[in-house]
Amino acid sequence: MARELGLDLVLISPGSTPPVCRIADCGKLKYELSKKAKEARKSQKAGVLKEVKLSPKIAQHDFDVRERRVREFIGKKFKVKLSMFFRGRENIHVEVGMKVMTRILDLLADVARVEGPPKKIGKILLAILAPK
Repeated sequence: MARELGLDLVLISPGSTPPVCRIADCGKLKYELSKKAKEARKSQKAGVLKEVKLSPKIAQHDFDVRERRVREFIGKKFKVKLSMFFRGRENIHVEVGMKVMTRILDLLADVARVEGPPKKIGKILLAILAPK
């Protein structure tokens, strides 16, 4: 029947008894399956990491804005990377930056969990948050 129609006999489920086959155009079937896979990948959000930058000398209003932004990202089920860059003499006073970082981590403890303590890598202090 497949030859008469000029199509292919495609094996759908080889493990079942009897095996399930379908008469279809093999190229068109592969194209449709790749489109479905591409659409499924497009809707996934796994592994998306958003970054929010802080400063050791951050003002209260800026701090509140960053906190609100992190809450928004966590609410959308994104992971958030908090980064603080130390410039010039700020690099000597890491404890000032650590106070700011622990303050924001304490405020966000109700919606997010910290994936490890804040780490200092070169001139940057990093902490990664994940949704609870």
